[in-house]
Amino acid sequence: MPVISRFYGIVITMYFYDHSPPHFHARYAGYKAIFSLGGDLMEGELPKRAMAIVIEWMHVRRVELERNWAKASAGQALEYIAPLE
Repeated sequence: MPVISRFYGIVITMYFYDHSPPHFHARYAGYKAIFSLGGDLMEGELPKRAMAIVIEWMHVRRVELERNWAKASAGQALEYIAPLE
């Protein structure tokens, strides 16, 4: 499970050859969630503040997330995505 970003104690990962729709995984303080690249919570939960931070980051970094999804689907090395500034 390659880590593609870390910020505010939140760890973002993507899996190689994962199922559709395009998505990423977020972990924070024992919580786990899966978000679509469209910003929908697909599974799990995060505390409200952590969820808001992840969604804001996802909107800012959407192009990089889409590029990483394409790479992960092809089994290629993923790029680290910058945290929120």
